[in-house]
Amino acid sequence: MSQQTLAEALSLTSGTDGSLSAGLTSDFSNAPLAMDPTRGAPFGGLMAALAARAAREGLAIAPPLQTLTVQYLAAARFETCAFTPTLLRGGRNVAFARIDAGQPDRPALSALATFGTVSHGETIKPLSAPLTPFDALDATPVDPALAPWFTRYIEHRFDGGPRLYQQNPVTDPTLRLWMRTTDHKPLDELDLCFLLDGIFPSYMTVLPAPPIISASVDLRYDFIEPLTPETSPEGWAVFQFTVRDLGGGWALDDGIAFSPSGQPLALARQRRKLAPRRAQREIAPDPAALP
Repeated sequence: MSQQTLAEALSLTSGTDGSLSAGLTSDFSNAPLAMDPTRGAPFGGLMAALAARAAREGLAIAPPLQTLTVQYLAAARFETCAFTPTLLRGGRNVAFARIDAGQPDRPALSALATFGTVSHGETIKPLSAPLTPFDALDATPVDPALAPWFTRYIEHRFDGGPRLYQQNPVTDPTLRLWMRTTDHKPLDELDLCFLLDGIFPSYMTVLPAPPIISASVDLRYDFIEPLTPETSPEGWAVFQFTVRDLGGGWALDDGIAFSPSGQPLALARQRRKLAPRRAQREIAPDPAALP
């Protein structure tokens, strides 16, 4: 069976009941490449992008996406998944939508999306990124013992390497890298939804091996600038992911995305539930295979 393309994975088919369906395949599994992809689930960034698309297409919403908040209720299966958008309130300038997604007897996610027009007015842009020149960074594949299957659709260029397993100090627990999708098209809002969850949790740069396995529970994106084909014609964006807290069985991290010119594009915050130690032994790859 041929590998599904990213465009195919992000496409939706309209149903007669107002829902839109996506064909979820194991090509976008969050299981490591060293494992059978069917032991994982469709990764969160793909599901977030599909939720955003379902709201825009299903409700015919035109203004830019401002905020997307996703609650992952259960891991979806690798089969057709229905996305049902509901317009909570719509006006000339702002629209609010809810998106529910799932499969028979298995709700997968519930999301809220805010869309809004951009107007002229006061501007304050305090976010800035110390960009490492792109030409100074080498293409850096993630180790297949850890890299999930969906990373085959992403190009990574790490600033200082992946920095796994205590290569980042607690005083600066930030992972910095450039990413783009492998189709190399101009960056758009669906690509950014995909990429903002396109790398391993940043806590893995601070903790020792073997990695602690976790599952996304809540994910929030706040978009700062509307994306146009001129924002990043070759699809690249610069990312920083920072550990904010890990403890009590939970992890919290923040992400920032910038354009290649250093323009802030979006913020992300993700809360993950750490798997119990017994589940870690069942899910994690052999520590001997890790770097």
